[in-house]
Amino acid sequence: MIDFSNKAILVTGGTGSFGKHFTKTILSKYPNIRRLVIYSRDELKQFEMEQIYPKSKYPGIRYFLGDVRDKERFKRACEGIDYIVHAAALKQVPAAEYNPMEFIKTNILGAQNIIEVALDNGVKKVVALSTDKAVAPINLYGATKLVSDKLFVAANNMKGSRDITFSVVRYGNVLGSRGSVVPFFLEKRKEKKLPITDLSMTRFNITLDEGVGLVLYALEKSIGGEIFVPKIPSYKITDVAKAVCEDCQIEVVGIRPGEKLHEEMITSSDSFNTIETEKHYIILPPMSKDNKNKYLDYYNAKDVTPGFSYNSRDNDRWITVEQLREQIKNL
Repeated sequence: MIDFSNKAILVTGGTGSFGKHFTKTILSKYPNIRRLVIYSRDELKQFEMEQIYPKSKYPGIRYFLGDVRDKERFKRACEGIDYIVHAAALKQVPAAEYNPMEFIKTNILGAQNIIEVALDNGVKKVVALSTDKAVAPINLYGATKLVSDKLFVAANNMKGSRDITFSVVRYGNVLGSRGSVVPFFLEKRKEKKLPITDLSMTRFNITLDEGVGLVLYALEKSIGGEIFVPKIPSYKITDVAKAVCEDCQIEVVGIRPGEKLHEEMITSSDSFNTIETEKHYIILPPMSKDNKNKYLDYYNAKDVTPGFSYNSRDNDRWITVEQLREQIKNL
């Protein structure tokens, strides 16, 4: 495991759900980390976060106001940084359809800014967070994240002799995170009625701990160009409703524009460049057989079956209502 106490990490979107949990994890293990930069554009959230993680107790922490759209500001924040974890994004699906250029500026042009600044500032590794919505996207948000993923994978072709790698981690909705269905259901529980888009809807289940663990794995192991996909269980949206409120009335409201019935993280077309380990699938960029063998050997992995796809409906692992209820209690 990397000894982060001797390293400098910058987290974009550092005041979001992932960023706060990543910060909590890193500081609990490495309270004297050389530097941990929380980069975000919300001064109130930074102020609130500083009350929890003050500089007086964590001398390595820095709160840096800025936007990934602002390349010069981001360049200043990256001086002396070893690792970048890119979690900043605009991600509300309906808002993307109404404000497309804003999402393009943040999710695509912002990603390119991160790549160019990392290449020019001696950064060692960049790990970008992706989403299931980037797979065969049907909404603009997903399309911008697909482009972002492609940019980070392709950035490995631009590094020349620099000692730097770019990789991506992809997972679905985090149970209980800001904007997810659980906080919404918990609020609606007061009315004894839970609105559900479709009774057959399924989703993958991942916790913040697991999401942070996947990023730390990528920081430790990645050799460049990988999209890491965790092997995680699925759940039915109706089971989440039962876990939140067993006796609430279910109201079917219909699927929303840009929403899928089932999450997909690997398409059958991806299968030809996908390898498998005990805990992960890893999508590799198109490459020669010799280069692919390098990844197979390095990860002690095997090829997936041609035509394989990974989606929440056909998953062979499922989480029960009782397990969901327990996780919701611990949020």
